[in-house]
Amino acid sequence: MDNLVDPNEPVEVQLARLHKISTVLMRRVETQTDRDGAAYSQFERAVVLEDQVRRRTEELEHALRLLNESNARLSAANQEIESARRDLSSAIEAVQEGFALFGVDDVLLLFNGRFCWQMPDVRERLRPGLSFAEYIRIVSRSPMLELPAGMTPETWAAMRMQRHRRDHLIFNLSLSDDRWLQISEHRTANSGTAIVQTDVTELMRAEREQRERLLDNQGRIVRATLDHLAQGVAIFDAQGLLAGWNRRFRILTGLPPQTFALGTRFSRVTEQLQQLFRPADADAEARIAGWLGDRAAQRSLSFELLQRDTGLTLDAFAQRLPDDGFVLSLTDVTAERDALRRLARANEELEARVAARTDELRDALARAERSNASKSRFVAAASHDLLQPLSAARLYLSAADAAGTNTNVQKAGEALNNVERIIEALADISRLETEEELTEPSELALNDILSSLASSFAPGAAAKGLRFRVRPTTAHVVSDGLYLQRILQNLISNAIRYTERGGVLVGARRRDEQIRIEVWDSGPGIREEDRSVIFEEFRRLHRRASASEGMGLGLAIVERACARLGHRLELLSHPGQGSLFRITLPLAQEPAHPLALDSAGGDPRHLPSMAGRGLLVLLVDNDAELRRAMVALLEGWGITVLDAHGPDDAIALIDEMDFVPDAMLIDYQLDDNADGLDLVAMLRRRFGWRPTRIISADRAPGLRERCARMGLHAMPKPLDTEALYHFLSNVCPAGG
Repeated sequence: MDNLVDPNEPVEVQLARLHKISTVLMRRVETQTDRDGAAYSQFERAVVLEDQVRRRTEELEHALRLLNESNARLSAANQEIESARRDLSSAIEAVQEGFALFGVDDVLLLFNGRFCWQMPDVRERLRPGLSFAEYIRIVSRSPMLELPAGMTPETWAAMRMQRHRRDHLIFNLSLSDDRWLQISEHRTANSGTAIVQTDVTELMRAEREQRERLLDNQGRIVRATLDHLAQGVAIFDAQGLLAGWNRRFRILTGLPPQTFALGTRFSRVTEQLQQLFRPADADAEARIAGWLGDRAAQRSLSFELLQRDTGLTLDAFAQRLPDDGFVLSLTDVTAERDALRRLARANEELEARVAARTDELRDALARAERSNASKSRFVAAASHDLLQPLSAARLYLSAADAAGTNTNVQKAGEALNNVERIIEALADISRLETEEELTEPSELALNDILSSLASSFAPGAAAKGLRFRVRPTTAHVVSDGLYLQRILQNLISNAIRYTERGGVLVGARRRDEQIRIEVWDSGPGIREEDRSVIFEEFRRLHRRASASEGMGLGLAIVERACARLGHRLELLSHPGQGSLFRITLPLAQEPAHPLALDSAGGDPRHLPSMAGRGLLVLLVDNDAELRRAMVALLEGWGITVLDAHGPDDAIALIDEMDFVPDAMLIDYQLDDNADGLDLVAMLRRRFGWRPTRIISADRAPGLRERCARMGLHAMPKPLDTEALYHFLSNVCPAGG
């Protein structure tokens, strides 16, 4: 059936042809019969064909109906678009501003009748399809456009195209005949460009008139303000012409009236000023000329003018203005300068009086320093001289009570120990107050000092029933070993002395690159108002302490020694709860070698005899009493002693006996300025190395340094009998 009709023919033609075919077939079916039932078959085919024709007809009718509906909708849409276009055109024409729309490709789509109407030459060249760049080029070459001074049409067009890239843009465009357009340019949702032009000529003119009126009002206000200023003010423009002034400026300068006219040059003003005034300093004229010649300099300029006849002094100050002009102000400072001159004369007189008084105070201070130095030297010398007989007395007591059973001798020894501590404290105070006394900081093993102090103070603390603990430490510090030991010795001694129950704790805490040595006690504590008093000499808060326990010099020594060493000293205390003394000092970078420290002198006690060992000891000391006491002590220990007064006597004695001593005890300060270290060096050259100790009451660091260089140890006076016994007990006889 599909071949019987042509689908491209109209529907009516196809229907007519199908109807004709069906009629012919029906007629043939009705008139033709045969024996085989061919007629019935033809009938069936006709029925099928009719059904197909009917369905095809329905499909064609449905397609035709859809086509008619689509044509109707298209016609309606076209009518709506045309209506919308007419409405849009009417709308943009109704807008009071000029309007234009450029598409996404920057091509002009539409514009209204007010767009560019102020620029007729541009208006007549506008047409849909015009590119935005061409539109800008046409505007830039329009004679109606007022370009800024020095700007070419090409430059303006390039700048305008650069600004076109922004999403929103608003600016004012200056036209000829004093007219203005405000241009508003915005991006649309589809990346097109909408331009609105608004005539703002009346608004700009009104603002200009208002600004001119405001400037006039401000000018009147400025004029009134200038006339009420105490300073004289003159204003010059960028060409150096007088643009304004106040009455005070005319009064201060005294220039003739014809000078004050608008447009008067600054050079003329200065010429007339030079006739009446002179600069206070010689380089003022050069500075003024340089400042005027360098317009780029924004700094201010100040100078003074002195009137030649009356002595009037004016302080001049010039300051640049934004338009390269400047303001010159004059202030009458005559009274201030007179006051300064009077003040200078008064200061000179006062300085002379202060200088005279200073000379008097300097002389008094020098006398006080000489007196103090004499006192310090006297105390040091007296301490040294007192230690000699004390040492002899202790040696005699040790020899007299070799068995350690005589109570009176022991009490006498304790009394001598107390006297020795007082003398040593006085000597320490004297050394710390002497500038020549230098400390020798070095790297120390802190535990060596703490362990030595622990063994020294443990018996005294135990005798009072106190808990005494010294925490060991591996820290190495930078300090002077002798002074650090004296500081801690005084702090621990005070803690034990004033603590009746509880205990004393000594320990060290690391803090970054420093360490804190702390001495805790459970004593009575110290009130806030007494904390500055305890560091004064001969001051003790608890009067019940006996004189044998000290003279109140311990904490004074601690404070001065810490100040000399640069160690921070802190005190924390609450009455009834004990006290904490804290010393902060630097940690050493590397572990130091253990430092051999002198042990604290103890009471003489029974020491076993060294008889039978055959020791021969050379003793050289210029103090005869001390030599006799030393000989008595050493012989009590079974040691043979060769005692000599000086170097010559010692060498003669050795030569006479033709026997080299096993050990030597040599005093540092001998007669005739003889030096014990020099004697040791001479004896070593002659007889070789022998165990030797230098005996001296001098505790200066210089002596320790010299001894260390020679491999010697100094043994301080008064001699510690236990340390002396320990040294000699380790000496091997030459024949042993």
